[in-house]
Amino acid sequence: MRGWWQEITGLVLPVDCAGCGRPRTELCERCRVLIGGAAGSAGARRVRPAPEPAGLPPVYAAGRYGDEVRAVVLAHKERGALGLARPLGAALAAAVLRVGVAGRVLLVPVPSSQRAVADRGHDATARMTRAAARELRRQGVPARAVGALRQRRPVADQSVLGAAGRLANLSGAVEAAGGGAALLGVAPVVLVDDLMTTGASLTVAARAVAEAGGEVAGAAVVAGPHDAELHSDARRCR
Repeated sequence: MRGWWQEITGLVLPVDCAGCGRPRTELCERCRVLIGGAAGSAGARRVRPAPEPAGLPPVYAAGRYGDEVRAVVLAHKERGALGLARPLGAALAAAVLRVGVAGRVLLVPVPSSQRAVADRGHDATARMTRAAARELRRQGVPARAVGALRQRRPVADQSVLGAAGRLANLSGAVEAAGGGAALLGVAPVVLVDDLMTTGASLTVAARAVAEAGGEVAGAAVVAGPHDAELHSDARRCR
């Protein structure tokens, strides 16, 4: 019910830009450029956390994490601005293209907990992943969104943990879901998430895909940190 109501109200009520607040537009052109989809694959870049966890696949980000980008991601995920799934999906598609998979590709979202999905009324990462697959198919790339992973046990709130704590918190918490193992073997996998900070979630998801017999070609996110933030994180972890 909640998801249905969000869809209807998003169509009939005037909105402000989710990123900067400009009136009467769900996402202004400037913020669309900031999240990276408008620039195409040329705007996506390789991002690395510091320290970089062992087993993290190559990660490509469409945009740089900042105030407007964070606001857009949170508006879609936490406030149910479901119309943002399409531009966020376009941003993810641009990052997927930079991974460089030739031919068929499976887009596998990093799983959210059942409780988070229930609280939000929708699965934000899965929704963006489906939008990204549609955009890639529109561009002639045979992409398929596959919700092949799930959280097998409850985990602590990641926001209060550092890099090592996040990895330990998630270790062993993600597995292939039901028939997901069979699906993971049919084509290279690109993992998908909204943001990359420490890389813990993507590392654990990559392990789960490998354990199920799949091949992870890389990962795509809407946004990753600025280079200066990476250096700052490295200094804090020494």
